[in-house]
Amino acid sequence: MKKYPSVELNFVPNPSILLHPQIPKPMHGVAPRVVLGTNWWNRERLLCYKSTNFHCEACGVHKTLAKYKQWLEGHEVYEIDYAKGTMKFLRATPLCHYCHNYIHVGRLQWLLETGKLNQYKFAQIIQHGDAVLSQAGLVRKSKLEVEEWERELVRSGKFAPWEKWRLVVGGQKYPPKFKSYEEWLGQNDAGS
Repeated sequence: MKKYPSVELNFVPNPSILLHPQIPKPMHGVAPRVVLGTNWWNRERLLCYKSTNFHCEACGVHKTLAKYKQWLEGHEVYEIDYAKGTMKFLRATPLCHYCHNYIHVGRLQWLLETGKLNQYKFAQIIQHGDAVLSQAGLVRKSKLEVEEWERELVRSGKFAPWEKWRLVVGGQKYPPKFKSYEEWLGQNDAGS
């Protein structure tokens, strides 16, 4: 029989991590794990998993008791300055598969719409995340509310032009993967 590490909870779960903002479109495809490489990312992930004794930061479940997949996934936490166009990497955090997918609701919706995810699993992920937030007295903004907030940032001039956006990791700045919204849109229309 396989022996698992202690499942003792040695931290206080942080459900508010599920409210982490979506990655701005200019920064799609640019992440610390991409620019710094697999070896760096694997070290970061292992450190973040150990920091919670292999529990999900959001819901507190130990990886061996998680729904669907019994492992943790590393999620990058950023400080995003929309006016300056910076997305500063703060840390990696461990999340169960359901919590991680809940944070990336835009990607999750795309997977559903393209037939790469079935409606049942989509609903299970949304219900899981909503329940974690509800137990903490928190509510996620609707897709319409987020889209309106983004439009208002652009209208008010508080959203940096595409070409000014940068990922900041350890003081280094990295430009967008795509040169423009049109290039980003073309890549996403092609299914990449």
